[in-house]
Amino acid sequence: MVDLFSNNTEPETWWIPILVSAIVLVATWVVSLWLTRTLRKVIRRQLNTGLDNVFNLVKTPLKLLLVSIAISILNFYFQDYWNVETNQLVFLLLVFIISWLGIAIIKSIKHFVLTGYNMDNENNLKARKMHTQMRVFERIMIFLIVFISLAVALLSFEKIREIGLSLLASAGIAGLILGFAAQKSLSLLLAGFQIAITQPIRLEDAVIVEGEWGWIEEITLTYVVIRVWDKRRLVVPINYFIEKPFQNWTRHSADIMGTVFIYADYSFPVEKMREEMTRILPQIPEWDGKVNVLQVTNCTEKTMELRALVSASNSPRAWDLRVRLREELIAFMQREYPQCLPKARITLDESGRTD
Repeated sequence: MVDLFSNNTEPETWWIPILVSAIVLVATWVVSLWLTRTLRKVIRRQLNTGLDNVFNLVKTPLKLLLVSIAISILNFYFQDYWNVETNQLVFLLLVFIISWLGIAIIKSIKHFVLTGYNMDNENNLKARKMHTQMRVFERIMIFLIVFISLAVALLSFEKIREIGLSLLASAGIAGLILGFAAQKSLSLLLAGFQIAITQPIRLEDAVIVEGEWGWIEEITLTYVVIRVWDKRRLVVPINYFIEKPFQNWTRHSADIMGTVFIYADYSFPVEKMREEMTRILPQIPEWDGKVNVLQVTNCTEKTMELRALVSASNSPRAWDLRVRLREELIAFMQREYPQCLPKARITLDESGRTD
């Protein structure tokens, strides 16, 4: 068992620091309970769900921080009664609780800011922008807090501090080696910063990457997860969106236009299809009522190409709209003008040969 008391402690006074510490710690814990309950009452009077979520995140580390501060003060006044190992343990405890509170505050800021931004809204461009920025900000800040806390905790040990000083003496060579080894990781981290600021992609953006169509599901500091339309997940490095071209269908707004191509014989009356398309679209719930255009966009020696251009409020609705409209237009041609479906023409000359 480790002896927590210093060798200089008088046998008849060993109970003094224990008694005083117990009284102070109990009083501190009672004060922390009273403080957190008072804060909860004040927050509930505000009728703010965001503040209530913030309080739930920080209440436990806040209580422990008050207790750890009390322990540090007791350790300072009774340092003659404790061993060096005890002082080290108190310092590590304080570093750990401060880190925990810092992470809780970062998460609280994210929850509070995102309270007013609902991703379920139809027009959620601003909400997706804020969710993307806050999630990347949260991951970066947590990484920095953990890294700094770990460095401070390790440097509190004398032997590790000596190793650190010896490494600093050869910092030139070590820096070159570490820089070369971490070049890829640093490029990913910098790409994460750039995406958080410039936002070429956001959460729930509809994108086409490597020929796959899907939605941005998760953005981390090193990779991006894309939810493909058939429920697969495509994971790509985050610097892909900085170095390579890709399609973002919802960059400025969620609404999008879709095209349907129909091929018909030259004898087909295009105006009749325009009228039918105008009649069909209001019956399709995915159509947003904005774009309704039918044009002849190309001609070949056999058929003419008709392009129907329509619009929807988002990319999933646009896909369903295109499928439904294509079915309706083909059914219209089969029902009203079957003779105008694409056909191959064969002509016979006087000798009976085909051209």
